[in-house]
Amino acid sequence: MIDETLTDATDKMERTVEAAKEDFSSIRTGRANPSLYAKVMVDYYGSMTPLQQLASFAVTDARTILITPYDVSALRAIEKALSDSEIGANPSNDGKAIRVVLPELTAERRKEYVKVVRGKGEDAKVALRNHRRKAKDAIDKLVKDGEVGEDDGNRGEKELDALTKKYVDTVDELLKRKEAELLEV
Repeated sequence: MIDETLTDATDKMERTVEAAKEDFSSIRTGRANPSLYAKVMVDYYGSMTPLQQLASFAVTDARTILITPYDVSALRAIEKALSDSEIGANPSNDGKAIRVVLPELTAERRKEYVKVVRGKGEDAKVALRNHRRKAKDAIDKLVKDGEVGEDDGNRGEKELDALTKKYVDTVDELLKRKEAELLEV
């Protein structure tokens, strides 16, 4: 019973760390990266569709991304979605593809991105602690209902604490790397 609870908590914590990695990769550094557009949604024939399902991406140089839509009729909608996104780049349309040249990051903008990354990191850690709390409540309920002994409950809580620490440390490490990447000039 406790092992099932711990396995479930591990799965949830791993998914939280993966979500944090995706969030971090969607924050711009000095280099062009297609993952910047992972969260951009395009109004494609009346339904909101992820940009990555509508176009292919090519990084032509360190600051330029070439976005080629699979359906040329979606070009205007994609361009509008890119302009409205929070990435801070102006797309240019040549009739067949969209070229996005990312501007140089100023020191001030880099510091803003660091604050955003720290916020996302804190959100991930809060989610990890929430998973821990739910698993601890489940273990406490098992002990209270007499399904497992108190010693097993204590052992389960210690394993849960170690698990939580491991994943929080992983998020901290990802955060530290992303901050260093952002502040690198």
